[in-house]
Amino acid sequence: MDITSVKFIKSSVDLKGCPKEGPAEYAFAGRSNVGKSSLLNFLANTHNLAKTSSTPGKTRLINHYLVNDNWYLVDLPGYGYARTGKKGRDAFLSILDDYLLHRRTLACLFILIDIRHKPLQSDLSFIYNAGAANIPLALIFTKKDKLSFTAVEENLNLYQNTLRQNWEELPPVFVTSTLKRTGREEILAFIEQSNAHMANAS
Repeated sequence: MDITSVKFIKSSVDLKGCPKEGPAEYAFAGRSNVGKSSLLNFLANTHNLAKTSSTPGKTRLINHYLVNDNWYLVDLPGYGYARTGKKGRDAFLSILDDYLLHRRTLACLFILIDIRHKPLQSDLSFIYNAGAANIPLALIFTKKDKLSFTAVEENLNLYQNTLRQNWEELPPVFVTSTLKRTGREEILAFIEQSNAHMANAS
C-alpha cells in the first residue's frame, strides 16, 4: 500500500466525540513508552503525525487520522505507567474500554509490545481482555533493533507460547524496528487486505 495522504481529523476525549462512523478504523494501543508515536510516524511516512516524547503516558486522547481518504488510523491512549497516577490511568482505561467495546467500525486493534521485555502482566491482561470481548486484534512487537536476532526470536517464542496457554489460535504478529525501517510493508499490506475483504463482504 502506498500512503498518498494522511489528514488529521480530530482528537476526542471519549467515544461520543469521535468522528461519525464511516471508514474502517485501525487503532493502535500499547503500554506507555512502547514506541507507539515513532511507529505511527513510520507507518505514515512522516515525522510529525504523532508527537514522540520521553515522558510516558503522553497520549491522552483518541486521535483520528484519515489515510488515503479511505481508512482511519486511530492513536489511542497508552495503558500501564502514566505520571498522572492511578486516577489518570483509570481514566485512560475508561476511554479505551468505551472506544474498543462500542466502536462498530473498528476493523483491528493493533496492540504494541516492547520486544525487549518478557511477557508483562499488563500486556497479557490487555490482550486477553480484548480477545474475550471479541475485538479483532493483531500484535506488533516494537524495538527489534535493540536486541540480537536470537534474543528477538527467544522473546517472540516465549510470548507466543504464553498466549497459547489460553488460546488455540494466535492473532497476527508483526515485528518492527523504526530505526531499521522494518515491518511497515507487512502491516500496511495487512490493512490493505482487510479493507479489500470488508469491501467484498459489503
